[in-house]
Amino acid sequence: MDRRNFIKKSIQAGVITSGALSFSGFSNLFASTNLHINQSYDLAAIRGGEPDVMFDAAIKSLGGMKAFVKKGQKVVVKPNIGWDVSPERGGNTNPILVKRIIQHCFEAGAKDVYVFDNTCDNWKRCYSNSGIEKAVKDAGGKIVSGASESYYQKVEVSKGKRLTSTTVHELIIDSDVFINVPVLKHHSSASITSAMKNLMGVVWDRGYWHRNDLHQCIADFATFRKPDLNIVDAYYVMKKNGPRGVSKDDLITMKSLLISTDIVAIDAAAAKLFGSEPDSIKHIKIAHEMKIGNMNLDKLSINRIVM
Repeated sequence: MDRRNFIKKSIQAGVITSGALSFSGFSNLFASTNLHINQSYDLAAIRGGEPDVMFDAAIKSLGGMKAFVKKGQKVVVKPNIGWDVSPERGGNTNPILVKRIIQHCFEAGAKDVYVFDNTCDNWKRCYSNSGIEKAVKDAGGKIVSGASESYYQKVEVSKGKRLTSTTVHELIIDSDVFINVPVLKHHSSASITSAMKNLMGVVWDRGYWHRNDLHQCIADFATFRKPDLNIVDAYYVMKKNGPRGVSKDDLITMKSLLISTDIVAIDAAAAKLFGSEPDSIKHIKIAHEMKIGNMNLDKLSINRIVM
């Protein structure tokens, strides 16, 4: 039996590893969390495989992509494509993962799958050099620019405290399903980039957030439209000099992935994986206090898989 089939059969049988996921030099992930076998999961954490194989395994924990995408629906996948760097630099979401997510969406019956980001570097170079443009096209998806203000519509953020209105890319407003796919990395202003922080790429005026309490604005926007699914790419993790990075020396290879419908829970898990306590990341703590989601990982049903 080859390795991929072994993994599939193990997951179908409900086999998961005991003990916490751990990484040399970092805090144990979910060290105090109990395992919950043969029941529905709030979050899956997986390590040790390639991005596409890990996603195949992790999505099963949440009922498969058909639990989120129905026949004929319009899906938006939002990776991080912000930087003009190659995939192994860890500045953007891994293109192998993006491709596999799109394939799952079509297998679940999606009519169209769109991908975009409001990039920081030149958008055409970001799309090309990240490898994501090719990955999207190879999977049959449609990659769309986020580089023109005309694509953004004004919306009210009724539950926001500092961010009470903003302009959002029309694809987010018009989509049936919104899948958020950040890459986990260091960020000089927000401490880490993960699921909530990645939503800055769907708005036009990011500068307002930086000028008006970045952490509160990150939490505020998460009240506007929570993604239907969050998938955190932690294959290459930038531990310093984020969000763009300087070189491969900024990275560690974790070969990990997180998946959850709870944007606060997945950011809390990402923080632990990164080596930080969730309540030390201000926007995670704020979002938990605003009841956007749950950062208390010991209250969640978590499937931990080691390949």
